[in-house]
Amino acid sequence: MMKENAKGASGISRRDLFKFGGVAAAGVASASLLTACGKPAESEVEVVSALDPAVVMGHAAQMIPSFFVEPAPIADSEIVETKEYDIVIVGAGAAGVPCALSAFEGGASVAVLQKESKPIAQGNTGTGINLEESGEGAAAAVMGQVLKACTYRSKVDLVRAWAENSGEAVKWVIERSLAGGAQVADIKNAMAAAISNIDGVPITFVTSQFGPKPYSAGDGMEVLAKVAAEAGVEFFFNTPGVQLVKEGEKVIAVIGKGEAGYIKFVAKKGIVLATGDFQNDQEMCDYYIPDAKNFVRKQMGKTGDGIKMGVWAGGIMENIGHTKCLHDFDGGPASMCDMPFLNVNMKGERYCNETCEMAEQNNYLKQKENTGYYAQLFDSNYMTQAAAWPGRLVDPEALKVWMPEEEVERVGVFEDLISTYKADTLEELAEKIGVPADTFVKTVERYNELCAKGLDLDFGKPKKFMTTSLMTPPFYAMKRWQRLTGTFSGLEVNGDSAVLDANGVPIEGLYAIGNCAGGYFGSPDYPMVVPGQSLGRCYTFGYIVGKALAAK
Repeated sequence: MMKENAKGASGISRRDLFKFGGVAAAGVASASLLTACGKPAESEVEVVSALDPAVVMGHAAQMIPSFFVEPAPIADSEIVETKEYDIVIVGAGAAGVPCALSAFEGGASVAVLQKESKPIAQGNTGTGINLEESGEGAAAAVMGQVLKACTYRSKVDLVRAWAENSGEAVKWVIERSLAGGAQVADIKNAMAAAISNIDGVPITFVTSQFGPKPYSAGDGMEVLAKVAAEAGVEFFFNTPGVQLVKEGEKVIAVIGKGEAGYIKFVAKKGIVLATGDFQNDQEMCDYYIPDAKNFVRKQMGKTGDGIKMGVWAGGIMENIGHTKCLHDFDGGPASMCDMPFLNVNMKGERYCNETCEMAEQNNYLKQKENTGYYAQLFDSNYMTQAAAWPGRLVDPEALKVWMPEEEVERVGVFEDLISTYKADTLEELAEKIGVPADTFVKTVERYNELCAKGLDLDFGKPKKFMTTSLMTPPFYAMKRWQRLTGTFSGLEVNGDSAVLDANGVPIEGLYAIGNCAGGYFGSPDYPMVVPGQSLGRCYTFGYIVGKALAAK
């Protein structure tokens, strides 16, 4: 049997393969099990010899996709300039920008590398827990809800860090952004009314809302970066981080690629990776989240740059079972997205019990013919039929803002993404949303029969939701388009956000936050139990890691 760290002809060690948390690691594990089963019979010698760990590792090395292949080290002779700071952050987004300002306020000299020409972030809502205004035990109560929603695969210390620090962090982001002139407000519990009380514990949230749309957190981070730059943080735009530099086992610098060549950024206290997720590296995404293969990507430039650098420096990737996030709050009102109206796919067919939350609908819509599209259907009586449902109904007049055929003033929407329609006949409605009319009509007729019976014999939706038959025109369709918003898995980190090696030991000088870091979610789909938790997590870990590193 090979030694744990021995390398074969491929130059790849068993430990190297386990760093990737995917099929390469699984292949090595299988080989270890098979070769531990005892001496084979003579007739089996040829078969088992092919499963020798050295052979398997050779095959595994051939299977390693391109994003795992470490580039050659950049030579000192290629470095055109060297700069030194206390802290260097790679990535100017919803985690990196708060980290930079927090560290600077803590007395550190800070540089931020960003491959784009400006800060990049998306979304609108970032949530934290206002512990001062909540009941005793609020942090633990919300943490319990998050852990359950993440199928108990989260690292408890990471979720606890968010729960105990997020209120302070999100409030800080709001205050600093407002000071810079951003359009942001604290909407408190407006998005999280469903968990405003957990087992008798009152919960008050602090929720940053950058808006109204099309204004977003991206615009907010541009303002916050300007605040940071005016304070003294140095930003290097159009300068991607490309390689980490180690001295022994410690990460001491990151090399950025500027217009004039390579720049070495030395960090005395730490390098923080905050470059976001890997949704735009198709090969990497297919490898870790194959269910997302047919979905359109919502973002650009998210190619896992920080994650790759972290792995090349000795870090390990979160194990298989990565979290994906797909939703659409733009085709129709966000407040109606989880209301269990009749849903149809692009074949015009009903496909689920509609109490399935929007965040999980993608599991029914991953085929090429759907590519994330579906429609929520109701008729002109929806305001009374669904009055008792969870969520918030938008009346027909206000709904016109999301209807491209209506000539109204539009505020709070992305005009190129609105896609709610109405029609006097089902056939006309089918044409507007692009589904086969004959199948669509049959689907509606069947659903009407079930509503009349008060019993969902097809998918088992609870009786209390079998109230929205489509009988009275005009008929409405909110056509939703689920695109891949983010991949929320990355490098393994500990409770301090330090990147871990294959033995679970922190790599000195290296940290990962935001969607570069793994271990926070773990569920197959992003949980909506706390709306705005993704941005809230980014703000929180940016804030606390910057503060902690500055104090070192």
